Amino acid sequence: NHVTCVTFLITGEPINAICDLRRSNCVVIFSKITCPYCKMAKNVFNEIGAAHKVVELDDSRRLHETLAQMTGARTVPRVFINGQCIGGGTDTKQLHQQGKLLPLIEQYRPCCLSTSLEGSGSAQ
Repeated sequence: NHVTCVTFLITGEPINAICDLRRSNCVVIFSKITCPYCKMAKNVFNEIGAAHKVVELDDSRRLHETLAQMTGARTVPRVFINGQCIGGGTDTKQLHQQGKLLPLIEQYRPCCLSTSLEGSGSAQ
């Protein structure tokens, strides 16, 4: 599994946390645990073997509000590739079906694609 789940207890500014995550990870999915569209996006990245960081927003209203202000959309997931929001679960799946998702990831950081199942880490 190529996913790292992060639970956020924000003590500083949420915008700094979001920017840091986008800067330090090729693919970031801001998600909610029970959301079917979030599961769809995560499944796409699992299917193509792309390393991605998942940030579950269930307990972080401030982070969710800040993300909505930054992207102009309140819905989840919000999927970022190389710091740019590509949209939500349907957008991610559509890019994949059109054969555009993998090249988009490879264009920016080929290291995001993993050829082995190394396991996942978890940060709290």
